[in-house]
Amino acid sequence: MKTILVIEDDVSILRGLKDNLTFEGYEVVTAADGQEGMMLALERSPDLVLLDIMLPGSSGYDICRKVKEQKPDLPIIMLTARSEEVDKIAGLDLGADDYVTKPFSTPELLARIRAVLRRTQNETSTQDTYSFGDVVMDFKQYRTLVNNEEIHLSAREYEIMKLFIKHAGDVVPRHVLLDEVWGYESFPTTRTVDNCILDLRKKLENEPSRPKHILSVRGVGYKFVP
Repeated sequence: MKTILVIEDDVSILRGLKDNLTFEGYEVVTAADGQEGMMLALERSPDLVLLDIMLPGSSGYDICRKVKEQKPDLPIIMLTARSEEVDKIAGLDLGADDYVTKPFSTPELLARIRAVLRRTQNETSTQDTYSFGDVVMDFKQYRTLVNNEEIHLSAREYEIMKLFIKHAGDVVPRHVLLDEVWGYESFPTTRTVDNCILDLRKKLENEPSRPKHILSVRGVGYKFVP
């Protein structure tokens, strides 16, 4: 399930967006002011942000700039009552992926959301290789080098690393790993996740007992730091 963060101070618009997006099958997180919205965008891992420009606390422009500085791959669609071309250009120049002017039709907004998510997914899926520290991973050929020596990773370990790389710098809760890598229908336990992470550290970390890249977040899950 894709998660969408909606940052909008108009309560009626916020409620309408949440209802419509929930009906379409998205998980929806909301914020009614700029500071809270920016915190949620940076600390959580939404798949897309719907961002109003005129907000209390911080403007949508400031939020877009700061979020894109730290999470350049997080797609943002700007929402605004302004229709002047210069305002649209300003938002796009700050890194926004699309721009919708109020009042907008729900079907058009949903179509734009699907298009941005589809484009983002396609961009992510084209990354065949990834490197960090002394590790080079080839997801197309399923080959991994550590200090120029090839090591074996299981298919599941590759899926875990794909998820970590997608959310690099963010905390990935255990339940997300269970859902997206194992699938709840497999009935794994959190201990299964922990054991798999221990094996990954032994293969990828120079000092598995003192990891630098696959970090534990007590009581929550793990964070991948490239």
